[in-house]
Amino acid sequence: MNVEERIIVALDVPDVASAIALVDQLPQVGFWKVGLELFTSSGPKILEILKSRQKRIFLDLKFHDIPNTVAGACRAAARYGVDLLTIHATCGEDGLKAATEAVHQGADQAGVKPPKLVAITLLTSISARQLAFDLKVPIELPEYVLDMALLAWDGGLDGVVCSPQEVAQLRPRFNDDFLLVCPGVRPTWANMADQKRSLTPTQAIQAGANYLVIGRPITAAAEPELAWKKITEELTTVA
Repeated sequence: MNVEERIIVALDVPDVASAIALVDQLPQVGFWKVGLELFTSSGPKILEILKSRQKRIFLDLKFHDIPNTVAGACRAAARYGVDLLTIHATCGEDGLKAATEAVHQGADQAGVKPPKLVAITLLTSISARQLAFDLKVPIELPEYVLDMALLAWDGGLDGVVCSPQEVAQLRPRFNDDFLLVCPGVRPTWANMADQKRSLTPTQAIQAGANYLVIGRPITAAAEPELAWKKITEELTTVA
């Protein structure tokens, strides 16, 4: 896999017109993330547009509900033919297993390849202090993320979403086919914004990340094409 294929650019925009403008501006990007805001405003239309342009899609809706409901949502989402799909690990083992089975059912019904199902371990906007004091989780953050990753593994998922700072501890615990998808990646020259547990793209890849999800450092840059080029050139030295 080359460097460009390992970067997923976040289409964190409010509508289809804004999304198309970004895709047109960055034709070299082959993998795009569609999150809650854009999917809620546009529905599957944006997925159809991206697929018509032969783009890969990370549908990042972070499903979190009882097993029957997440299974139904995953079954429906799998029919779109997307490449990656997210669910919260805190759905529990029953929910994760139900979701895993459902994505294969939905893909089979639609005659498409099932998406890789990855579990959210802990949002990258949450710090160790917030985990302890706001969420009342009485274990250390790295241990909590590992527990969520093991839950996903036991549930038959294809990987997890974790901050770059947890990659180094997770990579040795799982085989190379278990995907580690990292949002919250920030180049040294970018604003941290609301990310609490970040690394640079180079550091994340060196730690063992499979995919990097990068949004604002590229999409909010004065010249997105130059930001993309700068990141890919930096990564070429370590790929």
